[in-house]
Amino acid sequence: MTKPSLPDLLHAAVSAVGGTERPGQVAMAEAVAEAIDDTSHRLIQAGTGTGKSLGYLVPALAHGERVVVATATLALQRQLVERDLPRTVDALHPQLRRRPQFAILKGRSNYLCLHRLHEGAPQDEEEGLFDQFEAATPTSKLGKDLLRLRDWADETETGDRDDLTPGVSDKAWSQISVSSRECLGATKCAYGAECFAEAARERAKLADVVVTNHALLAIDAIEGAPVLPQHEVLIVDEAHELVSRVTGVATGELTPGQVNRAVKRAAKLVDEKTADALQTASESFERVMELALPGRLEQIPEDLGYALMSLRDAARNVISAIGATRDKSVHDEDAVRKQALAAVESIHTVAERITNGSEYDVVWYERHDRFGATLRVAPLSVSGLLREKLFEDRSVVLTSATLKIGGDFNGVAASLGLSPEGVEGDDVPVWKGLDVGSPFDYPKQGILYVAKHLATPGREGTRGDMMDELAELIEAAGGRTLGLFSSMRGAKAAAEELRGRIDNPILLQGEETLGELIKAFAADPKTCLFGTLSLWQGVDVPGPSCQLVVMDRIPFPRPDDPLMSARQKSVEEHGGNGFMAVAATHAALLMAQGAGRLVRATGDRGVVAVLDPRLATARYGSFLRATLPDFWYTTDRNQVRRSLAAIDATAQADGK
Repeated sequence: MTKPSLPDLLHAAVSAVGGTERPGQVAMAEAVAEAIDDTSHRLIQAGTGTGKSLGYLVPALAHGERVVVATATLALQRQLVERDLPRTVDALHPQLRRRPQFAILKGRSNYLCLHRLHEGAPQDEEEGLFDQFEAATPTSKLGKDLLRLRDWADETETGDRDDLTPGVSDKAWSQISVSSRECLGATKCAYGAECFAEAARERAKLADVVVTNHALLAIDAIEGAPVLPQHEVLIVDEAHELVSRVTGVATGELTPGQVNRAVKRAAKLVDEKTADALQTASESFERVMELALPGRLEQIPEDLGYALMSLRDAARNVISAIGATRDKSVHDEDAVRKQALAAVESIHTVAERITNGSEYDVVWYERHDRFGATLRVAPLSVSGLLREKLFEDRSVVLTSATLKIGGDFNGVAASLGLSPEGVEGDDVPVWKGLDVGSPFDYPKQGILYVAKHLATPGREGTRGDMMDELAELIEAAGGRTLGLFSSMRGAKAAAEELRGRIDNPILLQGEETLGELIKAFAADPKTCLFGTLSLWQGVDVPGPSCQLVVMDRIPFPRPDDPLMSARQKSVEEHGGNGFMAVAATHAALLMAQGAGRLVRATGDRGVVAVLDPRLATARYGSFLRATLPDFWYTTDRNQVRRSLAAIDATAQADGK
């Protein structure tokens, strides 16, 4: 039987989802197929509207070997598993003569744990009764959530937190879930045969396509123990997020509260002398943390060093002692022991990592008004880890609407541990970059307006001229505005100020769940939505409700961000331009994602307004603009107001 052609398969899949084939999608599918065939790697920039999911799913399914697809957002995981994959598999079945299986796989803590649900979460003595359902009053928010979870446990087929709607608080979910370290293991657990997490892993082992998230991909790379099934092809969607997600997984932290909880959990399982040593170490760590000031620790202070060594040594002794004792008087001893071990091992790991000290780690204090001080440690770079773990023994395709920074792929490639495109040599992963463009006509559909006449934003204080400009733009647009702010404080200040100045309703991130806010914003064109980071890449509102996207300033990382400033300094020490490689690249990625909120469909029209004159006047402005969609560019404030008024008038004439 002749092998079905890729164009025929793509045509069948696109028809099945009711889409139209686009040249960019065809080019992408061909590039993915080529990478799979010759076990090489691709970085593919595919603009909004390309249909990139089918662009990689069709060649992956046609290949026939197992494929892992890793995404950053829950929304895309759901789209793949609930919509794209079922339709694509059905469409390709007549030509492939087989029906590829697919499954979703997440970290263990994303699944309801039946053991914890039925036996209860081991609690610290003063935290309340052992049975969390009895402890939580049915009238409290926590109590209602827990009772709903108990009912849901009888109905759910997956136990997957994301299948529970509406969701519950993290505190409620933590009562009925376990981390991989706390899990008893299927063979030791009375509920092992019914375990949701184990069932998900078994489904993944049998599937041709496994959909997962960046965090689990990072755990698979870092921990050494494979959590993903063997696979021939890895596709990383939303790949602009990968480095930050891997960094998050590779970051350790210690807080006095976390250490205290570990002490309480371990105390009942070890002898008094061993428990007292951990208690003493915990107290000295807490005293040091009370005096901690936010910022990077280029050298570990002597008092912190002693406290961490004491913690490390005491934790090591507790771990040995827990493993050697049994106490049948402890209810559900195995679970209590496992949770205590997990808590103490986590402390030992971080304390030892910071004590050992590595030039490749960054250590810093953070201080929160409510929770006090936290000690954090993160890798200076994850590029070496990614180069070593990601690109071996499989084809890797990384795709996103935003991979070309300042006009080429090399910046993103370097962050992934790849050499510049075209460089060859021993142990150098071979890759090619491809920009398949977008089906949208950006110069005709959008305007990039830079408010060149405004004062340069400072670190602190309100920007009166910026508020005036924002109010005028919103009024010209008739509402329809997504306001993207570089800080939550900036978003709140703008919302408070403008609610008293303009008639348009202003929604503010944090005042309701993100899903509800976006729904309300999409439903009423006169409404504006203001917020910060998650809105820069989490909003998909095609049509007339979003015709003005405003960025209050270029979103450079804060100068006192310990990890970013350490990375910048490292680049400079190696002869590079730290500002461009770290701060400008970070800002360019976010701005490209933010500008991408404007044009989501072929009929969309509107303006991206940047209220920061540096985009027009600074030397790095052209680098940032080269990363944005190719909108028509202007600094003429009167022209942009006329354009917004015309776009608003057209929408109103259309009854929108």
